[in-house]
Amino acid sequence: MMPNSSLKTFSIVIPVYYNELNLPDTVPELLALQDKLPGYRLELVFVDDGSGDLSLELLRQWQRQHPQVIRVVKLSRNFGSMSALLAGMSVAQGDCVGVIAADLQDPPDLFVEMLGHWERGTKSVFAVRQDREDPLPSKLFSLSYYYLVRKFALPNYPQGGFDFFVVDRQVAQDVLKIREKNTNLMTLIFWLGYSPVLIPYIRRERKKGKSRWTLAKKVKLFVDTFVSFSFTPIRILSVAGMLVSLFSFLYGTFILFAWALGGIPVQGWTAMMLVVTFTAGLQMSMLGVLGEYLWRVLDEVRRRPPFIIDEIFGENQQP
Repeated sequence: MMPNSSLKTFSIVIPVYYNELNLPDTVPELLALQDKLPGYRLELVFVDDGSGDLSLELLRQWQRQHPQVIRVVKLSRNFGSMSALLAGMSVAQGDCVGVIAADLQDPPDLFVEMLGHWERGTKSVFAVRQDREDPLPSKLFSLSYYYLVRKFALPNYPQGGFDFFVVDRQVAQDVLKIREKNTNLMTLIFWLGYSPVLIPYIRRERKKGKSRWTLAKKVKLFVDTFVSFSFTPIRILSVAGMLVSLFSFLYGTFILFAWALGGIPVQGWTAMMLVVTFTAGLQMSMLGVLGEYLWRVLDEVRRRPPFIIDEIFGENQQP
Protein backbone atom coordinates (compact mmCIF):
# COMPACT_ATOMS: atom_id res chain seq x y z
CA MET A 1 0.00 0.00 0.00
CA MET A 2 1.49 3.33 -1.06
CA PRO A 3 1.30 6.30 1.33
CA ASN A 4 -0.88 9.25 0.42
CA SER A 5 1.52 11.62 -1.36
CA SER A 6 -0.70 14.63 -0.55
CA LEU A 7 0.00 14.25 3.17
CA LYS A 8 2.95 15.87 4.84
CA THR A 9 5.33 13.47 6.55
CA PHE A 10 6.23 13.96 10.19
CA SER A 11 9.29 11.95 11.22
CA ILE A 12 10.10 11.28 14.86
CA VAL A 13 13.63 10.16 15.74
CA ILE A 14 13.94 8.10 18.91
CA PRO A 15 17.42 7.05 20.11
CA VAL A 16 17.32 3.70 21.87
CA TYR A 17 19.93 2.39 24.30
CA TYR A 18 18.96 -0.36 26.75
CA ASN A 19 15.26 0.53 26.64
CA GLU A 20 13.65 -2.91 26.47
CA LEU A 21 11.49 -2.14 29.53
CA ASN A 22 10.25 1.16 28.08
CA LEU A 23 9.54 0.16 24.48
CA PRO A 24 6.29 -1.82 25.13
CA ASP A 25 4.79 1.46 26.40
CA THR A 26 6.67 3.94 24.22
CA VAL A 27 5.95 2.44 20.80
CA PRO A 28 2.12 2.22 21.20
CA GLU A 29 1.97 5.77 22.58
CA LEU A 30 3.91 7.11 19.63
CA LEU A 31 1.83 5.10 17.17
CA ALA A 32 -1.31 6.64 18.71
CA LEU A 33 -0.14 10.04 17.46
CA GLN A 34 -1.30 9.10 13.96
CA ASP A 35 -4.95 9.47 15.01
CA LYS A 36 -4.18 12.89 16.49
CA LEU A 37 -2.40 14.11 13.36
CA PRO A 38 -4.91 13.51 10.54
CA GLY A 39 -3.03 15.74 8.09
CA TYR A 40 0.24 13.84 8.36
CA ARG A 41 1.86 10.57 7.51
CA LEU A 42 3.75 9.44 10.60
CA GLU A 43 7.25 7.99 10.35
CA LEU A 44 8.91 6.63 13.49
CA VAL A 45 12.68 6.22 13.18
CA PHE A 46 14.09 4.20 16.06
CA VAL A 47 17.91 4.19 16.28
CA ASP A 48 19.41 1.30 18.24
CA ASP A 49 22.70 2.67 19.56
CA GLY A 50 24.41 -0.64 20.24
CA SER A 51 22.03 -1.84 22.95
CA GLY A 52 23.07 -5.05 24.66
CA ASP A 53 19.56 -6.02 25.76
CA LEU A 54 16.45 -7.02 23.77
CA SER A 55 15.73 -3.51 22.48
CA LEU A 56 16.59 -4.31 18.86
CA GLU A 57 14.56 -7.52 18.83
CA LEU A 58 11.52 -5.70 20.22
CA LEU A 59 11.89 -2.91 17.68
CA ARG A 60 12.06 -5.38 14.81
CA GLN A 61 8.88 -7.05 16.03
CA TRP A 62 7.07 -3.71 16.08
CA GLN A 63 8.51 -2.82 12.69
CA ARG A 64 7.14 -6.01 11.14
CA GLN A 65 3.71 -5.20 12.56
CA HIS A 66 3.78 -1.59 11.27
CA PRO A 67 6.08 -1.68 8.23
CA GLN A 68 4.77 1.57 6.72
CA VAL A 69 5.22 3.61 9.89
CA ILE A 70 8.25 2.24 11.75
CA ARG A 71 11.85 2.16 10.56
CA VAL A 72 14.64 0.75 12.68
CA VAL A 73 18.23 1.89 12.28
CA LYS A 74 20.87 -0.40 13.74
CA LEU A 75 24.24 1.22 14.42
CA SER A 76 27.36 -0.94 14.29
CA ARG A 77 28.19 -0.12 17.93
CA ASN A 78 27.43 2.41 20.65
CA PHE A 79 28.32 5.88 19.33
CA GLY A 80 26.46 7.98 21.92
CA SER A 81 23.07 9.67 21.95
CA MET A 82 24.11 12.68 19.84
CA SER A 83 25.49 10.49 17.07
CA ALA A 84 22.37 8.31 17.24
CA LEU A 85 20.21 11.40 16.70
CA LEU A 86 22.31 12.41 13.70
CA ALA A 87 21.94 8.91 12.27
CA GLY A 88 18.16 9.09 12.69
CA MET A 89 17.99 12.51 11.03
CA SER A 90 20.00 11.21 8.08
CA VAL A 91 17.41 8.47 7.56
CA ALA A 92 14.25 10.46 8.32
CA GLN A 93 12.25 11.49 5.25
CA GLY A 94 9.80 13.88 6.87
CA ASP A 95 8.94 17.44 5.96
CA CYS A 96 9.73 18.13 9.60
CA VAL A 97 11.57 16.07 12.19
CA GLY A 98 10.82 15.59 15.88
CA VAL A 99 13.08 14.15 18.54
CA ILE A 100 11.97 12.46 21.76
CA ALA A 101 13.57 10.10 24.27
CA ALA A 102 12.49 6.47 24.47
CA ASP A 103 11.69 6.54 28.20
CA LEU A 104 8.41 8.53 27.97
CA GLN A 105 9.61 11.25 30.35
CA ASP A 106 8.51 13.70 27.66
CA PRO A 107 4.80 13.80 26.69
CA PRO A 108 4.39 12.76 23.01
CA ASP A 109 1.04 14.60 22.78
CA LEU A 110 2.96 17.88 22.90
CA PHE A 111 4.03 17.16 19.32
CA VAL A 112 0.53 18.23 18.24
CA GLU A 113 1.10 21.76 19.57
CA MET A 114 4.62 21.84 18.16
CA LEU A 115 3.39 20.99 14.69
CA GLY A 116 0.86 23.79 14.94
CA HIS A 117 3.73 26.27 15.27
CA TRP A 118 5.59 24.58 12.41
CA GLU A 119 2.52 24.88 10.22
CA ARG A 120 2.58 28.64 10.87
CA GLY A 121 6.11 28.91 9.56
CA THR A 122 8.32 28.35 12.62
CA LYS A 123 11.34 26.22 11.71
CA SER A 124 12.42 25.33 15.26
CA VAL A 125 10.07 24.49 18.14
CA PHE A 126 11.64 23.54 21.46
CA ALA A 127 9.86 22.01 24.46
CA VAL A 128 11.69 23.65 27.36
CA ARG A 129 11.77 22.01 30.78
CA GLN A 130 10.28 24.28 33.43
CA ASP A 131 10.84 21.59 36.02
CA ARG A 132 11.77 17.92 36.11
CA GLU A 133 10.62 15.07 38.32
CA ASP A 134 14.18 13.77 38.67
CA PRO A 135 16.44 13.01 41.64
CA LEU A 136 18.01 16.04 43.32
CA PRO A 137 21.59 15.42 42.01
CA SER A 138 20.30 15.34 38.41
CA LYS A 139 18.38 18.57 38.97
CA LEU A 140 21.41 20.31 40.46
CA PHE A 141 23.68 19.20 37.62
CA SER A 142 21.10 20.33 35.05
CA LEU A 143 20.60 23.75 36.67
CA SER A 144 24.35 24.32 36.94
CA TYR A 145 24.99 23.18 33.39
CA TYR A 146 22.39 25.42 31.78
CA TYR A 147 23.37 28.37 33.94
CA LEU A 148 26.97 28.09 32.73
CA VAL A 149 25.85 27.63 29.11
CA ARG A 150 23.82 30.85 29.31
CA LYS A 151 26.60 32.67 31.14
CA PHE A 152 29.61 31.71 29.05
CA ALA A 153 28.49 30.13 25.75
CA LEU A 154 25.00 30.98 24.44
CA PRO A 155 23.44 33.87 26.41
CA ASN A 156 19.88 33.36 25.13
CA TYR A 157 19.83 29.58 25.52
CA PRO A 158 16.56 28.29 27.08
CA GLN A 159 16.96 28.36 30.85
CA GLY A 160 15.70 24.83 31.45
CA GLY A 161 17.33 23.34 28.37
CA PHE A 162 15.66 21.07 25.84
CA ASP A 163 16.11 17.73 24.11
CA PHE A 164 12.50 17.33 22.95
CA PHE A 165 11.79 19.36 19.82
CA VAL A 166 10.53 19.68 16.25
CA VAL A 167 12.58 21.24 13.46
CA ASP A 168 11.94 21.88 9.79
CA ARG A 169 13.67 19.63 7.28
CA GLN A 170 15.87 22.58 6.31
CA VAL A 171 17.20 22.79 9.89
CA ALA A 172 17.83 19.04 9.98
CA GLN A 173 19.74 19.26 6.70
CA ASP A 174 21.81 22.16 8.02
CA VAL A 175 22.82 20.08 11.04
CA LEU A 176 23.73 17.10 8.86
CA LYS A 177 25.88 19.31 6.60
CA ILE A 178 27.93 20.46 9.58
CA ARG A 179 28.64 16.89 10.73
CA GLU A 180 30.44 18.18 13.79
CA LYS A 181 31.56 15.52 16.24
CA ASN A 182 31.97 15.79 20.01
CA THR A 183 29.27 18.41 20.31
CA ASN A 184 25.84 18.91 21.83
CA LEU A 185 23.25 18.58 19.08
CA MET A 186 20.73 20.76 20.92
CA THR A 187 23.13 23.66 21.37
CA LEU A 188 24.14 23.29 17.73
CA ILE A 189 20.50 23.55 16.58
CA PHE A 190 19.98 26.58 18.82
CA TRP A 191 23.19 28.16 17.47
CA LEU A 192 21.75 27.95 13.94
CA GLY A 193 19.15 30.55 14.88
CA TYR A 194 15.82 30.35 13.04
CA SER A 195 13.98 32.23 15.85
CA PRO A 196 12.70 29.22 17.83
CA VAL A 197 9.36 29.00 19.63
CA LEU A 198 9.69 27.79 23.22
CA ILE A 199 6.96 25.66 24.83
CA PRO A 200 7.30 25.11 28.60
CA TYR A 201 6.51 21.72 30.14
CA ILE A 202 7.39 19.57 33.14
CA ARG A 203 9.54 16.53 32.45
CA ARG A 204 7.98 13.43 33.97
CA GLU A 205 9.62 10.92 36.28
CA ARG A 206 11.11 7.85 34.66
CA LYS A 207 8.81 4.92 35.46
CA LYS A 208 10.70 1.94 34.06
CA GLY A 209 14.28 0.95 33.46
CA LYS A 210 17.51 2.56 34.57
CA SER A 211 18.85 5.69 32.96
CA ARG A 212 22.11 5.19 31.08
CA TRP A 213 22.81 8.91 31.26
CA THR A 214 25.74 8.42 33.63
CA LEU A 215 27.83 11.06 35.38
CA ALA A 216 30.70 10.40 32.98
CA LYS A 217 28.43 11.11 29.99
CA LYS A 218 27.14 14.27 31.65
CA VAL A 219 30.68 15.49 32.23
CA LYS A 220 31.59 14.74 28.59
CA LEU A 221 28.54 16.70 27.42
CA PHE A 222 29.59 19.59 29.69
CA VAL A 223 33.12 19.61 28.23
CA ASP A 224 31.91 19.16 24.64
CA THR A 225 29.50 22.07 24.94
CA PHE A 226 32.03 24.54 26.27
CA VAL A 227 34.86 23.49 23.97
CA SER A 228 32.52 23.69 20.94
CA PHE A 229 30.65 26.91 21.74
CA SER A 230 32.83 29.00 24.04
CA PHE A 231 36.37 30.37 24.23
CA THR A 232 35.94 30.96 27.95
CA PRO A 233 38.17 28.03 29.08
CA ILE A 234 41.06 29.30 26.93
CA ARG A 235 40.53 32.87 28.12
CA ILE A 236 40.51 31.75 31.75
CA LEU A 237 43.84 30.05 31.13
CA SER A 238 45.26 33.17 29.52
CA VAL A 239 44.20 35.37 32.43
CA ALA A 240 45.42 32.83 34.97
CA GLY A 241 48.75 32.58 33.15
CA MET A 242 49.19 36.35 33.19
CA LEU A 243 48.30 36.56 36.88
CA VAL A 244 50.72 33.78 37.80
CA SER A 245 53.42 35.40 35.70
CA LEU A 246 52.83 38.73 37.44
CA PHE A 247 52.88 37.06 40.85
CA SER A 248 56.08 35.21 39.96
CA PHE A 249 57.73 38.43 38.76
CA LEU A 250 56.79 40.29 41.95
CA TYR A 251 57.89 37.40 44.13
CA GLY A 252 61.17 37.16 42.19
CA THR A 253 61.75 40.89 42.70
CA PHE A 254 61.09 40.50 46.42
CA ILE A 255 63.58 37.60 46.66
CA LEU A 256 66.20 39.58 44.75
CA PHE A 257 65.95 42.54 47.11
CA ALA A 258 65.89 40.25 50.14
CA TRP A 259 69.01 38.51 48.90
CA ALA A 260 70.76 41.83 48.28
CA LEU A 261 69.97 42.90 51.82
CA GLY A 262 71.09 39.56 53.25
CA GLY A 263 67.64 38.74 54.58
CA ILE A 264 66.94 35.28 53.11
CA PRO A 265 66.83 32.68 55.89
CA VAL A 266 66.94 28.96 55.22
CA GLN A 267 63.27 28.71 56.24
CA GLY A 268 62.30 30.06 52.79
CA TRP A 269 62.19 26.47 51.55
CA THR A 270 58.50 26.18 52.50
CA ALA A 271 57.40 29.27 50.61
CA MET A 272 59.43 28.23 47.57
CA MET A 273 57.89 24.78 47.45
CA LEU A 274 54.39 26.23 47.77
CA VAL A 275 55.01 28.46 44.77
CA VAL A 276 56.54 25.62 42.75
CA THR A 277 53.72 23.17 43.44
CA PHE A 278 51.03 25.79 42.81
CA THR A 279 52.59 26.80 39.51
CA ALA A 280 53.11 23.19 38.41
CA GLY A 281 49.49 22.33 39.19
CA LEU A 282 48.25 25.33 37.27
CA GLN A 283 50.42 24.43 34.29
CA MET A 284 49.09 20.86 34.25
CA SER A 285 45.52 22.17 34.35
CA MET A 286 46.29 24.48 31.44
CA LEU A 287 47.79 21.64 29.44
CA GLY A 288 44.68 19.55 30.13
CA VAL A 289 42.31 22.21 28.77
CA LEU A 290 44.54 22.83 25.75
CA GLY A 291 44.62 19.07 25.20
CA GLU A 292 40.80 18.99 25.05
CA TYR A 293 40.84 21.52 22.22
CA LEU A 294 43.72 19.85 20.38
CA TRP A 295 42.15 16.40 20.67
CA ARG A 296 38.94 17.70 19.08
CA VAL A 297 40.91 19.32 16.28
CA LEU A 298 42.64 15.98 15.63
CA ASP A 299 39.31 14.14 15.70
CA GLU A 300 37.83 16.53 13.12
CA VAL A 301 40.90 16.34 10.87
CA ARG A 302 40.66 12.55 10.78
CA ARG A 303 37.24 12.91 9.11
CA ARG A 304 35.89 9.73 10.67
CA PRO A 305 32.09 9.58 10.45
CA PRO A 306 30.18 10.29 13.69
CA PHE A 307 28.21 7.05 13.26
CA ILE A 308 28.16 3.84 11.21
CA ILE A 309 24.79 2.42 10.14
CA ASP A 310 24.93 -1.36 10.13
CA GLU A 311 21.43 -2.01 8.81
CA ILE A 312 18.06 -0.32 8.28
CA PHE A 313 14.83 -2.24 8.71
CA GLY A 314 11.83 -0.69 6.99
CA GLU A 315 10.61 0.91 3.79
CA ASN A 316 13.20 2.52 1.51
CA GLN A 317 16.06 0.86 3.30
CA GLN A 318 18.79 3.25 2.20
CA PRO A 319 19.05 6.68 3.90
